[in-house]
Amino acid sequence: MQRVALIGYGEVGKILAEDLRAAGVQVRAWDLALATGGEPRGDAMRAHADAHGVVPGRDAADAVAGAGLVVSAVTASRTLDAARACLAGLQAGAFFLDLNSASPGTKREAAAAVDGAGARYVEGAVMTSVPPHRIRVPLLLGGPHARALEAPLQALGFAARFHDERLGVASATKMCRSVVIKGLEALVVESLAAAREYGVEDAVLASLKETFPGIDWQAQASYFFQRVIEHGRRRSEEMREVTRTVAEAGLEPWAAEAAARRQARMAELADAGAFGERGQPGFARSPDWRTEADRLRAACTSRGTR
Repeated sequence: MQRVALIGYGEVGKILAEDLRAAGVQVRAWDLALATGGEPRGDAMRAHADAHGVVPGRDAADAVAGAGLVVSAVTASRTLDAARACLAGLQAGAFFLDLNSASPGTKREAAAAVDGAGARYVEGAVMTSVPPHRIRVPLLLGGPHARALEAPLQALGFAARFHDERLGVASATKMCRSVVIKGLEALVVESLAAAREYGVEDAVLASLKETFPGIDWQAQASYFFQRVIEHGRRRSEEMREVTRTVAEAGLEPWAAEAAARRQARMAELADAGAFGERGQPGFARSPDWRTEADRLRAACTSRGTR
């Protein structure tokens, strides 16, 4: 456990790298963006890795070679690809911790590949936003090898706890939670952007506060707008996996599908520069959600759709 490989070096990967390196752990990393020379996102990743003593691998298999623990934190749609890309480099008995927001069915496919290569697959369900908690984010572990990984992860600083030995249960817990959390983000963005158009946002917020007095709706709305704008692509992919989870349960995933569409739409607008340039001051950073709602309305109006 003194050598950890990170597959995926986005927001979560960077945070884990910083905390693991601070604890004296050797860290290697791989991300598709690292292979693209001259691409701003990849350049930023390499700079971050250099600053924290993280060694980039030549590819995924090279990054995981010799690691006792591999942590996969990629976008939901890349869950299976990421696992398969590591197979050639996995050492026998290594733990493969899959933190990706994927359906139970997807996790079982990834587990079959990893376990078939002689490593030990463990699904990890991250139960809230990572940045405020960092490596201590609440983490549920699932699968036949989950109990064996609980103590080693805790020794590394993770707030991990065994959830269920049945593969897919931890992921189902996360996916069903996401119907509410990611769905609420989409609902708030849609509701308040429309309310802003009609000039009734203050009345709407006052009514929400009366119904749910324990929530600071002004602050929550700003947080939701920021997270959806910055990470709409990742959230929309997660919601696609949520729709698969709901469908696997025999239900029509209408709410999950709608949330996925709203999250994806926000990502498209962000990529088109509707909320400023990524990485520049002002991008999705307004302390008042109204600024971002106005940007959203303006962008949608100019494209003839919302």
